[in-house]
Amino acid sequence: MNDMTPDPDACTTLAEVFAAVDAIDRALIENLSRRFAYTRAAARIEQDRAEQAEELRRKSTIATARQQAFDRGVPVGLVGDFWDRLFDASVAYERQARARIHQTN
Repeated sequence: MNDMTPDPDACTTLAEVFAAVDAIDRALIENLSRRFAYTRAAARIEQDRAEQAEELRRKSTIATARQQAFDRGVPVGLVGDFWDRLFDASVAYERQARARIHQTN
């Protein structure tokens, strides 16, 4: 996985498993933080996006995530649902960020 987490097959105690899961959870939050930083960048760069383009991006993003989940043996339904909600949250967040940017300009 990385230097902080052992290979799952090498774990011999639940404490090792839980510590690795906690480390992964922290990394997930860090990656979500970075993802939303890019969402703020999109709000700064792009004035507005056509709903058609947004829907195409949604479908492509979710399909890619579902395929990657399938390829790695991760529950596809969970990933699809998560990415659908993540996409909705990102769109709302970007719109709010864009509104704040335009209020200050």
